[in-house]
Amino acid sequence: MSGHSKWNNIKRKKEATDGAKAKIFTKIGREITVCVKEGGADPNNTAKLRDLIAKAKANNVPNDNIDRVIKKAAGGADKTNYEANVYEGYGPNGVAVIVETLTDNKNRTAGDVRHYFDKFGGNLGTTGCVSFMFSSKGIIVAEADGKDEDTVMEDVFDAGASDFTMEDDMIEIETEPADFAAVRDALTDKGYKLVSADIEMIPATYTELTDEDSIKKMNLLLEHLEDNDDVQKVYHNWDMPDEEDED
Repeated sequence: MSGHSKWNNIKRKKEATDGAKAKIFTKIGREITVCVKEGGADPNNTAKLRDLIAKAKANNVPNDNIDRVIKKAAGGADKTNYEANVYEGYGPNGVAVIVETLTDNKNRTAGDVRHYFDKFGGNLGTTGCVSFMFSSKGIIVAEADGKDEDTVMEDVFDAGASDFTMEDDMIEIETEPADFAAVRDALTDKGYKLVSADIEMIPATYTELTDEDSIKKMNLLLEHLEDNDDVQKVYHNWDMPDEEDED
């Protein structure tokens, strides 16, 4: 598959992710809250809500948690108004970074994001300064579960995917954004267990970091951004080394 392996990044972060489920639940719950307030609580009438519920389930969010968030937002119990904002900038040595946020206090979030960039060797830029380097793609990561490559190839292309790759008994599937939900649902119907499924911003080119200081600062920048409750997604074009390459 063209591009960079999302599964490599998932492998690197899985241990930390497993220990931070509450934060993942919070971020997805915030997205669901906004969606319900804007489009209603019936997933049959709102494709975005269906996608978010599927995303929550792929991240092992319990059904009770999902139902509770939907009911709270639909019933008006959640009075918080969230605003979506996107920040673009550069990490150490010009690594392109896009930060998507959902916040009830834009000034606080903007200050936090700027602080992280400044502290860890980067700088916040203007809208559009790096987004032209990325394109929107549906990225689905699923367990191969012993299936051979020919079977997977038939299944993913029958489902409408654009491309795929297999590694370490995992499958990374790429779709056009318009085909994403249909491909995800088709693979789920075929019995594939999804590790993650979302629309991602995929960079056209990648930037390598070779000196230890830049690598350390880039890792810290990503950690601080991803640890912030207001930050929903972080995209970058750092060509992260595999763990075995770091030894």
